[in-house]
Amino acid sequence: MSDTPSLLRRLAEPLISGAAAALSEMRINLRAFASRRLPLVWLLSLVIGLVVAVAAILFREAIGAVQFLWLGTMSEAVVSAAAGVPKPVIFLAPVIGGLIVGILLQTVQSKQRTFSVADVMEARIHGGRGLPFWPGISSAALTAISLGSGASAGREGPMVHLGATIGASICQRLHLPDSARRVLLACGVASAVSASFNAPIAGMIFAHEVVLGHYALSAIVPIVLASVMGTLLTRLWFGDVAAFVIPDHQITSYWEFPAFALLGVTCAAVAILFQFALIATDWVSRHVTMATWLRPVIGGTGVGAIAVFFPEVLGVGYETTDAALKNNLPLHLMLTLLVAKTAATAITLASRFGGGIFSPALYLGAMAGGSFGLIAASVFPELASSEGLYSILGMGAVAAAVLGAPFSTTMIVFELTGGYTLSIALLLTVAIAYGINQAIHNHSYFQWQLETRGLFIHEGPHRSLTHAKLVMDFMDMPPPDAEPERYDADAGTPALKPSDTLETALRLFDAGGHARLPVIDEKDPEKIIAWASQLRALRYFNKALIDVSVEEHR
Repeated sequence: MSDTPSLLRRLAEPLISGAAAALSEMRINLRAFASRRLPLVWLLSLVIGLVVAVAAILFREAIGAVQFLWLGTMSEAVVSAAAGVPKPVIFLAPVIGGLIVGILLQTVQSKQRTFSVADVMEARIHGGRGLPFWPGISSAALTAISLGSGASAGREGPMVHLGATIGASICQRLHLPDSARRVLLACGVASAVSASFNAPIAGMIFAHEVVLGHYALSAIVPIVLASVMGTLLTRLWFGDVAAFVIPDHQITSYWEFPAFALLGVTCAAVAILFQFALIATDWVSRHVTMATWLRPVIGGTGVGAIAVFFPEVLGVGYETTDAALKNNLPLHLMLTLLVAKTAATAITLASRFGGGIFSPALYLGAMAGGSFGLIAASVFPELASSEGLYSILGMGAVAAAVLGAPFSTTMIVFELTGGYTLSIALLLTVAIAYGINQAIHNHSYFQWQLETRGLFIHEGPHRSLTHAKLVMDFMDMPPPDAEPERYDADAGTPALKPSDTLETALRLFDAGGHARLPVIDEKDPEKIIAWASQLRALRYFNKALIDVSVEEHR
């Protein structure tokens, strides 16, 4: 019996040491959790989700208020309302709206354009910075006027920018690390998408897939909190209803899957042509010199002329998309609207109206899918499902190819339509359309927009970092009491400016074999204000790459 206490001690020692090790690990994890400011990030995600949801509600109501002035309704039943409006009013609404937008662009917007998803992606590259508050608010107001007056575009992209702007503004003065800023930027996006579509899962996935560009475990909780908050508030305001209420479509036969695959090819062609139309009209617009205020007026004239004959192109187009999903559109009208909507949207965006491409992509997908379904039914009447089913598949396929977001697009279609029974067919068409678009374009529309700004994010972080990081981030400042140095351009040594990119610096180092280069004043080219060394530039670049990798896998 005397050995019992010692035996108990020997048995308890492993348990005590194990508990102590577990407690030590917990303390380490909690310290790391707190050091990354994650408790504050979680709290801010709820605040951002709430504020963005309120902004999304106001944004949608503002579009309806402008629309009410000439259509007499704030609902999305634009085509039905337009049937009772004189043709001259339909023609003049986009023109007058364009005049108002043009004047405000020239007098209010510093960049003389509205903003969208590509600007959010660029801000993410710069550590969540670059989304000033008031230009973002005025951009949303201009977009509300644009869409309310009949411009043919979507509301989701501008709403994403508005959500990201609010998220970035809330954390602006909190001195958070760049990783936390990017997460809160994505929180604003998730809340905006979920509020716009009544789709919380899609909002969470879209924020990861398009904005962050990766799936980080540490980002899931705050993004989900913001997405849920955005959905809850908008459901309280607008009601818990899907954007499109459709009948219960069923796949008639598994022999249809070759047709679904062919639909994916067709949707890829529609998506590619749509993007070429957007790019071509944008190129023409950039090479035509005219006053900023006049551009939306001319664009509004083009949209109004199309809308006189096809009012289905006006606004976001949800009513017409819904009609295609319900088998209510004839073949000739859907084929015609494919061309008319593509032209109207390309004109709208090239003429600097506010708006996005998400709703037009869904619209074109529904028209392409519905047309394909009717043709398939005429060839194989006993095997083909309804054209409404093909419209659903087409929506997801075209949108995924245009946006470069196959996962979130698939989920958005599920949540928009309220149907999950078509998942296998939808995944097949989405994958084929997305794959063909990547093979031909090698980027999404948003990535093309960023490429025009010198940012190649689809090529990996090494390309985007060399464009996002500047010489001012790694240059060596001289001591305060050092004698000022002057730069002699005739000496043959190149010089850098603080605003030059890291890529520019690395190219100059490599081209001339220089280990160190002077950094001159932007306003006084003969004044040397700092020095940049090749070794420090490379170390800075390597550290930035490591930080990106850690953030993506944490």
